[in-house]
Amino acid sequence: MGVELVRDNDLAETIAAMFRARVRDMPQNNLRQADIPKGAQAIPNPIGTAPGLLCELGDKVVYAVPGVPYEMQMMVAERVIPDLLRRAGDASVIVSRSLKTWGTSESGLAEQIAHRLDALDERGNPTIAFLARGIEGLVVRITAKGATVDEASALVADEEKELRAILGDLVFGVDDETMEYAVLDRLRPLGWTLGVAESLTGGLIGARIVNVPGASEVFRGTIGSYATDVKRSILGVTAESVVSEEAARQMAVGAQRVLGADVGIAATGVAGPTEQDGVAVGTRLPGDRERLRQFSTISLLNMLRQRLDALRGT
Repeated sequence: MGVELVRDNDLAETIAAMFRARVRDMPQNNLRQADIPKGAQAIPNPIGTAPGLLCELGDKVVYAVPGVPYEMQMMVAERVIPDLLRRAGDASVIVSRSLKTWGTSESGLAEQIAHRLDALDERGNPTIAFLARGIEGLVVRITAKGATVDEASALVADEEKELRAILGDLVFGVDDETMEYAVLDRLRPLGWTLGVAESLTGGLIGARIVNVPGASEVFRGTIGSYATDVKRSILGVTAESVVSEEAARQMAVGAQRVLGADVGIAATGVAGPTEQDGVAVGTRLPGDRERLRQFSTISLLNMLRQRLDALRGT
């Protein structure tokens, strides 16, 4: 900007207060975050110490935000985009909703709703986008534009109804809802508890479940039975191959018994780099080790979700 930096004392106090709240000493170096270019505006950051910046350069504007994803996304959504819309003189409102799905491929999903895509292409509003997000599922995002929030939301709701009628139980959640949230949401009203045994996934299933608020009401725990002797001694697996369907069933029964759970599920398989017990790496699911773990986690939880829905008759 070609101007000097100026200390924003209010911003400096906000940063210091954040350190005090965490019972930590603030390094003096952090005060540099309160120095902003003369004439610029600070964009508040309620979840971090680094503010953003809004800098006007003649008839142009530069926005600078921290790279931490949560902080960046919040600032862009709450400050940057509204400021851009104001400057553009655009009074319209944009509303989005994401339908999370699992159980088919991205191309299969597109094929199922191809006629909706064609219809919306002609109208131009709302629009649909596909996002493959690994353990978060295949996402169908509906975005609509309207003069008001209510108008845009109504367009999104109408399209969501159309898509749900087509996709059925492929949809397991919306927006921030995860597969593990969907499973716990079905177990809770039944009063059932869940126990997990994990080999291939190495604790990922349990880690995802405990991220859901209130998981302790349902989740009994997970047994990381990565080694063959642990499968046999702790879970009682007698199957000749520990990467077989029979072994997975015995692991699930073992988790149910050892953890005192109403429902037991288990994951076993071969993540690589070489085959095991004659079973190839990723026989049913594609990808490297990390993607195999992610896809196994969401696929197993999805099987449980569908089983619970069948028991409830939904």
